[in-house]
Amino acid sequence: MIPDFQTIMLPLLKTFQDGKEKTSKELREEMVSHFNISEDEQNEKIPSGKQPLYYNRVAWAIAYLKMADLISSPARAVYAITEEGKKVLEKPPEKITIVFLKQFDSFSKNRNPEKDTELDDTNQIVEKTPDELIEIGYKQIRNELSSQLLNQIRDCSPYFFEKLVLDLLIKMGYGGSEMANGEVTPKGSDEGIDGIIKEDKLGLDKIYIQAKKWGNCVGRPEIQKFVGALQGKRAKKGIFITMSSFSREALEYADNLDVSVILIDGNKLANYMIENELGVSLKQSYRIYNVDTDYFIEE
Repeated sequence: MIPDFQTIMLPLLKTFQDGKEKTSKELREEMVSHFNISEDEQNEKIPSGKQPLYYNRVAWAIAYLKMADLISSPARAVYAITEEGKKVLEKPPEKITIVFLKQFDSFSKNRNPEKDTELDDTNQIVEKTPDELIEIGYKQIRNELSSQLLNQIRDCSPYFFEKLVLDLLIKMGYGGSEMANGEVTPKGSDEGIDGIIKEDKLGLDKIYIQAKKWGNCVGRPEIQKFVGALQGKRAKKGIFITMSSFSREALEYADNLDVSVILIDGNKLANYMIENELGVSLKQSYRIYNVDTDYFIEE
């Protein structure tokens, strides 16, 4: 199990007992060895998938020790223990925590002066780094928004749902992103097809759509009917979208077809709507920065 960043701080500080400077890479390797972090765990990512979890936690452990002036950075990505850090190791605590670091004046000065109550030492959430906390919060907001979108769609008519699906696919770039290239099939003559998107201006290549505003799981028979409708149109591409989900048999059947049939369930539908800003509006925007260390390099 990958330790939280507070658990990492004391062992990390102890690596400097040999009096040598350490690079970021060396510190990560030391922590991997100390905590027996497996190869699978080293490949585990933070929620965004952009950085290894252990890498992120070691980086924040370094950052907090540096804020308390227990370590310093004599060169880019190189660290050394300070006199204050040596004093801590003379009588080390059982664990270095944020509460422990608050005794150092430099820590209070170097941190954000606003109290971050989510990092209270008695709260389990303290095990997460600030990066993780931001991403967890974002994920919770995103999940709630997805639920709200699906509830809103459930109150709409089946015809509106078909139009929504076409609008989304056009927004995603199909049909050259031109609304004129998508059309809802008139009722009574749809022959199992709810919508069509022309991939080129002449309509030589088309994508056929089935949109089911259902609450029940969609099984293999419904996908087979849709494939039959595609064959009747001599079509090679189809998209089946539902508000609910697909059975395992339906998913396996779609994966083994000669024609290309894409299945989109309710969760994917909501996520695609958010990503393409359909039916949603921007509530708030935050910009998060890193220090541009290249700027501070003196020639």
